[in-house]
Amino acid sequence: MIDFADLTTPLVADACVRAGVPPRFAPAGVRPVVPGSRLAGRVLPARHYGSVDVFLEAYDDARPGDVLVVDNGGRTDEACVGDLTVLEAVAAGVAGLVVWGLHRDTAELAEIGAPVFSYGALPAGPLRVDEREPEALVTARFGPHLVGAGDVVFADDDGVLFLAADKVDEVLALARPIRHTERDQARRITAGETLRAQTRFADFLAVRAQDPGYTFRAHLRRVGGAIEE
Repeated sequence: MIDFADLTTPLVADACVRAGVPPRFAPAGVRPVVPGSRLAGRVLPARHYGSVDVFLEAYDDARPGDVLVVDNGGRTDEACVGDLTVLEAVAAGVAGLVVWGLHRDTAELAEIGAPVFSYGALPAGPLRVDEREPEALVTARFGPHLVGAGDVVFADDDGVLFLAADKVDEVLALARPIRHTERDQARRITAGETLRAQTRFADFLAVRAQDPGYTFRAHLRRVGGAIEE
């Protein structure tokens, strides 16, 4: 079980930068069917070829908490998942779905309540059955990335990112202090202490005037702030 409840994808992304771990982001635009939905779990990959049979087969190998990552090539001419696919996912112990493509049955999905992320809705289902690849249940493409069971997916209102499973503990351990620092900075701004004062921005400008290579990110690390990572 991945403890993502107190974090967000931006915090995980910032922690990746701090750890020197390359995150893999889904192309911008993926959104939860129900705003506020969140997901974190092992990738359960499935490439879609026009029929739900590939999803049903994937569910046979699902572990509790897995996230079905559906590769539909980013197509916008068909919806590849709907209410029955998601209900069966829930029955298999799958935590939710992340779709490189479209969904349908929006009202039913909202009623089911399992987190589903996609690029939008379309009434039309597939009108094709393509030839299946040998890797159909081994890896899934999502934008420029190829992900599989050795990866973990994180998803919330800000989008979706993938991270190698062996880096998750390290990255989440860094994300929590960043969250604490940012929440403290937000509280202090609300109380009247500007972010410029907190980060000693005037000092940064003075040093940069003497050393043009001095970055704000390096300055934040020196003074203990968090805003860029």
